[in-house]
Amino acid sequence: MTKRRVVVTGMGVVSPYGVGSDKLWDGVVNGRSAVSKIENMEDMSGHTVLIGGEIKESVFNPIDYFEPKEARRLDKYLQYAITAAREAVKDSKILESDIDPYRFGVIVGSAAGGFHTIEKSYADMINKGPTKCSPFTIPMLICDMGAGKISIEFGAKGVNKAVVSACATSAHCIGDAFRTIQYGEADAIIAGGSEAVICMIGLGAFTAAKTLSKRNDEPAKASRPYDKDRDGFVMAEGAGILILEELEHAKKRGAKIYAEIIGYGQTGDAHDVVAPCPDGSSAAKAMEFALNDAGIKPCDVQYINTHGTSTHLGDIAESMAISKVFGDKTQNPNLKISSTKSETGHMLGASGAVESVICINAIKSSMVPPTINLDNLDEEVANLNYVANKAEHTNVDIALTNSFGFGGHNAVLIYKKYN
Repeated sequence: MTKRRVVVTGMGVVSPYGVGSDKLWDGVVNGRSAVSKIENMEDMSGHTVLIGGEIKESVFNPIDYFEPKEARRLDKYLQYAITAAREAVKDSKILESDIDPYRFGVIVGSAAGGFHTIEKSYADMINKGPTKCSPFTIPMLICDMGAGKISIEFGAKGVNKAVVSACATSAHCIGDAFRTIQYGEADAIIAGGSEAVICMIGLGAFTAAKTLSKRNDEPAKASRPYDKDRDGFVMAEGAGILILEELEHAKKRGAKIYAEIIGYGQTGDAHDVVAPCPDGSSAAKAMEFALNDAGIKPCDVQYINTHGTSTHLGDIAESMAISKVFGDKTQNPNLKISSTKSETGHMLGASGAVESVICINAIKSSMVPPTINLDNLDEEVANLNYVANKAEHTNVDIALTNSFGFGGHNAVLIYKKYN
């Protein structure tokens, strides 16, 4: 059978910059760091990491988006997921069309789910006894409930699931939605991911794993992918949601089309629970699969938004993978590369969706956002054409985004300018 074409007709984001994909893009394209001292945790005593890409109450107050009772029954990750979905659905105008609810689905995931709920519920149980756990504890913490809540709110009765693959979660959600529409099982899907793990257990556990930057005195300079002085990633929170739609369905209802999704590749490292495959071979294969799926050559891609977390091993392995597939900057001088986690921090399971929004904006605006804090390029990755510290005007017809997760999960998505 002929695979159907799939386009993006709506975008929604909740990020440390605020609510809206426009606020995210304005922040990253102008190189503004969203990393700051953490304010929302009640007790920071004993923590050696004090910074994050935190969503402050000044840019997102749940009472502005939910009734007080409803807000209390939603973990932060659910608040972000639902709000981003509302933004994307409104943007797409999909509900104004006569869509079959059984061909309208939701694939939205989270790497960690309701960490805030787990933390609070455990404290209530220890301090007050097991009978004092909220009856809403389970629906507030499980990773699938973003998809469940969103499907209920919008009457989407088609595919309804959550992918959980650590930091590749939302990229896999989008990729699976792409496949589902391609092969005729749905006409439109709400797809993406959400994360909120800046809390005692989240911060403490990632710190114990020695993955986080401790540049507490210079939060805005802490996330520095590919820089020789990087010392770990910066944890962030947020949500990204796309509305994916079959092309003819979108055209029939006169939908605004942001971009076309043309390729999806996925592999596993089969190497380590945390560290990437050192030579980047599995990540390279995921990019090759995505290119083959899209029916394009490496030279057709103008921009790669990398996973680029600002860890020593991760940055090197990904750079090796890109070099395997695309060649170095002498072989492929028109390929621009950047990591926008330098601005946003690392949103874990939400990253792939948020960075998809960034890629789509790069295509729309012919602008490649920078990797900020790239002041002293690591010689081990210096063979690629990184956009350092300031955005560059350049034509972007095709953009690729990488997402790699603990456990060796690799997901690659490719977007194309719609003509």
